[in-house]
Amino acid sequence: MVERTVSVPNGVTADVVGMRVTVKGPKGQLEQDFASPVFGGLVKLEKAGGAINVSTAETKRKFKSEAGTVAAGIRNMMRGVTEGWTYRLKVVFLHFPVTVKAEKGIVSITNFLGEKAPRRAKIVGNTKVDIKGEDITVTGINLEEAGQTAANLERATRIPARDRRVYQDGIFITEKPK
Repeated sequence: MVERTVSVPNGVTADVVGMRVTVKGPKGQLEQDFASPVFGGLVKLEKAGGAINVSTAETKRKFKSEAGTVAAGIRNMMRGVTEGWTYRLKVVFLHFPVTVKAEKGIVSITNFLGEKAPRRAKIVGNTKVDIKGEDITVTGINLEEAGQTAANLERATRIPARDRRVYQDGIFITEKPK
């Protein structure tokens, strides 16, 4: 039997119903369903006092890793509602001055490599994008949403058919959460 325990920090409340976990903290509320079609019913969640126990009766490596993955997801939710998650990105351009604007769920990147049509990157969920000159800060309480928004920004300025040593333009992640 493998058991992982995630302690609930002060100021945070956590509820467990089946495989659905709801976490409320000073920065907001997160809810996630950890039910897996592959490991259905073999990984169990239960709240015990000031902690959440993730356990499995199986001893095979893939079941142990699934229990660890669920526990890490719950820890990330706890940290998200207390501290939040922040990604920092940098706009780099050598050839043409790039303009970056955030508007209603989309970041618009204009004049990238002199292109007439703007490139767009989707802002996922309740993530906030703050643009100050060449520095972009992506913040949110959900790690997956903040990370996907940062990846969307980086991917929107990908240059597939050019030499990266010559065309170093783009938006790049410079700092990830630890």
